[in-house]
Amino acid sequence: MGTGNVEGTTARSYRSPRREAQATQTRARIVAVAALRFLAHGYFGTSMRAVAADAGVALPTVEVAFGTKARLLKAVIDVAIAGDNEQVAMLDRSWAARAESIDDPAEFIAAFAQQLTASAGRAAGLAAAALEGARADRDIAAVAAQLMSQRQVMAAWLVDGILLRSALRDGASRGSAIDTAWTLMDPVIFCRLTEDRRWTSGQFERWFTDTITQLLLPAAP
Repeated sequence: MGTGNVEGTTARSYRSPRREAQATQTRARIVAVAALRFLAHGYFGTSMRAVAADAGVALPTVEVAFGTKARLLKAVIDVAIAGDNEQVAMLDRSWAARAESIDDPAEFIAAFAQQLTASAGRAAGLAAAALEGARADRDIAAVAAQLMSQRQVMAAWLVDGILLRSALRDGASRGSAIDTAWTLMDPVIFCRLTEDRRWTSGQFERWFTDTITQLLLPAAP
């Protein structure tokens, strides 16, 4: 027995702009309250049920939207890094275009440091929680691996941008330069300096700029 449309009508998918807008708003609310939960209670101290209660939605709503707690944390971190819910990759954003328009290597590094600091101020604590949880949870370990891979991409973009504008310091290779940048971008370092050592964001930004400049750019004559 074959299948077909009743009375020869054509099947259509129905899309409601209002419903889609509501779903987007609900997702954003879930992400916002989840961020507060993860920061206050850590990964293991946060439950999907508690997030649902805080967001004023049913637990299945959170589960359908994000699947697992690990994927929810990843979504929270992605929004925190970007600073918004727009589905635009970090390197496709306006800050990257502005940085690419800079000719001076030190100024290029400073532009990168400014964006890094802004993102870290929103996301470092959450990313550190994911890295810590990776030791005991396979799902969050996968998220932590994604975060480290994303950091690798950003570090490579920074170093390649430097190489377009300058040679590296004597003895430095592209690979070692990426490793240096990747290490200094570690969210745990940001948390240690801004929380434990009570640095301001401005101090971190200047430190990152100066350190990358001194370690990667040729010494001034």
